[in-house]
Amino acid sequence: MTPKKPARGAYTGVGLAVGVGVGTALGVATDNLALWLAIGLGLGIAIGAALDANGTRDTDKDDSSDSPDGSDSPDGSDADN
Repeated sequence: MTPKKPARGAYTGVGLAVGVGVGTALGVATDNLALWLAIGLGLGIAIGAALDANGTRDTDKDDSSDSPDGSDSPDGSDADN
């Protein structure tokens, strides 16, 4: 059984929620809610988007040819042509 991949944009939502929570807590603690809420929101979105981008990389590419020019023969020439 293969593990399910998270839905696209899932980490952005998580980052948003965590950023708003941390920003609100810091804003209330420092009595500057507007500043820290904006900072937390921006950082949360940025971190969530970075995690989303990292998760969408296709590391399981099935490239049947081993040579850099795409041919299957070791000397780089196509034997089929």
